[in-house]
Amino acid sequence: MTALAADSAAGTGSSARAPDSGSARGGAGLVLGVVLLFGSVALSLCAGAEAVPPGTVWDALVHGTRGEEAAIVQDMRLPRTLIGVAVGAALGLAGAVMQSLTRNPLADPGLLGVNAGASAAVVTAISLFGVESFGGYLWFAVAGAGIASVVVSALGGSGAATPVRLALAGTAVSAALSGYINGLQLLDTHALDRLRNWDVGSLAGRSGDLLAQAAPLLVAGAFLAFALARPLNVMAFGEDSARALGTNPGRTRVLSVVSVTLLCGGATAVCGPIGFVGLMVPHAVRFFTGPHTPRLFAYCALYAPVLLLVSDVVGRVVAPPSEIQVGIITALLGGLLFIHLVRRRKVAQL
Repeated sequence: MTALAADSAAGTGSSARAPDSGSARGGAGLVLGVVLLFGSVALSLCAGAEAVPPGTVWDALVHGTRGEEAAIVQDMRLPRTLIGVAVGAALGLAGAVMQSLTRNPLADPGLLGVNAGASAAVVTAISLFGVESFGGYLWFAVAGAGIASVVVSALGGSGAATPVRLALAGTAVSAALSGYINGLQLLDTHALDRLRNWDVGSLAGRSGDLLAQAAPLLVAGAFLAFALARPLNVMAFGEDSARALGTNPGRTRVLSVVSVTLLCGGATAVCGPIGFVGLMVPHAVRFFTGPHTPRLFAYCALYAPVLLLVSDVVGRVVAPPSEIQVGIITALLGGLLFIHLVRRRKVAQL
């Protein structure tokens, strides 16, 4: 009996220590994320083809001083940095929602055909309607992303859709839209040239006005994602258990698709398709969050802007005076992550 009591006490102590250890790790991850976010914002404002001293950045932002370097900060780097923070958070959240919805650790927001729909709408706007500006692309891209996600949801079975059917429907729609995009580009070389500047994914040349127009979509998508965090957490135990606990799986799936469409559609409309951010960040932050979905969403919204801003700064400084678009940098990093996942013996299950 004494041995049983000792074993029971040891088990109780271990279980008591585990949450403390997880909480400590989560707290450390939160502090680290805040530090990295502020550091990446400062780096984005200071670094580039022409470095600007931190003191000059401070004076330009706080005191409103003018001058050549101050103009670079105020007119170019500040809007670019704010867009990077907003778009990064949106892509990270969209990726976390997709992975939680499909229970697939390799799921990406593009799995719903959002990127392909946005690209198809933009190439249509260029070729058939003569749209030439990023501001003109915005609402075409949003509409294309929304239509593609509705089609994918309908093909997947709407409220009765399973994660596998959604993934297959998204793949099929993306393939069909890619064929349409390629065909239109072959017929219209001007559309090819214009789409190439948008389709690579970049923070350069985007104004604060674009972010202001897309902000309602991003805010609504983020609010919906956080509202769905607990239902998605419950659905990890299976649909029967979720129903027993008061969660409607069909409604949760539909609202998750809406959230991803708003987040990824708004982000893609502003910057063009930027891949792998929504894939990489959830993998990285699970070290701090574990499988807890609400915490995962919060950490993705915090860490994804860090990845996007640092990637953007790397693209600015590696080949001055030119720069490499951030979509290329994130694609390179994403390729390395895929190689790492393939070489692992076992991919983490969600």
